[in-house]
Amino acid sequence: MNTSALTSTALYRIGAVSKTTGIPVSTLRIWETRYGAFTPVKTEGKQRLFAEHDVSKALLLKLLSQNGHAISTIANLDLAQLRRMSNLPHNTPQSLAAPGQPVSLAVVGLSMANRIESKKFAAGLKQNQIKVTDVLVDLATAANAELAQQPQVLLVKVNTLQTAVHTDIQALINTHQFAQTIVVYNFAPENVVQAMKFSGLIVRREPISDIELAELLQSVLFVDPARAQEFGTTGAVIAARKYSDATLSRVAGISTNVLCECPRHVAELIAQLASFEEYSQECLNRNAEDAHLHAYLRSISGSARSLFENALEKIAAHEGIDLREGAATNQRQGAV
Repeated sequence: MNTSALTSTALYRIGAVSKTTGIPVSTLRIWETRYGAFTPVKTEGKQRLFAEHDVSKALLLKLLSQNGHAISTIANLDLAQLRRMSNLPHNTPQSLAAPGQPVSLAVVGLSMANRIESKKFAAGLKQNQIKVTDVLVDLATAANAELAQQPQVLLVKVNTLQTAVHTDIQALINTHQFAQTIVVYNFAPENVVQAMKFSGLIVRREPISDIELAELLQSVLFVDPARAQEFGTTGAVIAARKYSDATLSRVAGISTNVLCECPRHVAELIAQLASFEEYSQECLNRNAEDAHLHAYLRSISGSARSLFENALEKIAAHEGIDLREGAATNQRQGAV
């Protein structure tokens, strides 16, 4: 090892880099060994020592991966390329040191937008930050609006829910591909509420306090986004459920070449986690006193469900299983 190199620039152990960037040590190791993001100096005792440019790169990779970029596609870019992608100037590394990037939010309803942007509401979000990127007066305005960015979450406030309102909200989701949608309402027929829940929307009736609303937003965020990235899931927002109970039941019944029956077990786990996620959401809706606990439980179960859906896709690709909704029972891709 060239010891003169150690004295020419500041070097940091991996634990110090983790503390500075907020990236777990295990994630830094994966980014280094699997994707070649860093080339740290190694001492005779095999300690990793990272230079300042490695710390800057780690912060940029964290920012970009939270914005949806796959780590595999950006790990080998240099600092200049990463800065161009993030639109950050060279002389503002402090802006990268924030604990986490804000979750982007589009809000339909001016009264709801005012609540979200108030300091009182922000105080209830704890470590997570919400950035309102678009404010839309109503659903009619939203239908023809061009959003400034690609918000991760859609929050809608309406007085009444009807089938037409559900249709309008679903059209917005299809257009802009929000990861999660939360609808707050005053009055609605029960069949419309249930239909919206069945389609994957989070539906909550007023009155709802700022604390409860903050917990509701917390409940759709990954407990640990950095760890989720290790398993191929990017961003801080938990994606809506991908597979219905019918699809999971079909997959569980397919005979495969995997003798340990992993497809069946994973499909059953996803169904159970989705059920507990829904149960936690119902508890969150009913019991304001335990809102923080139930938001945490929903976040835990939703995080696990999303990660296992990713695992199921890998299993399906390996086994040639068709995960499309309505595919023939016992049919594997390429089967005669």
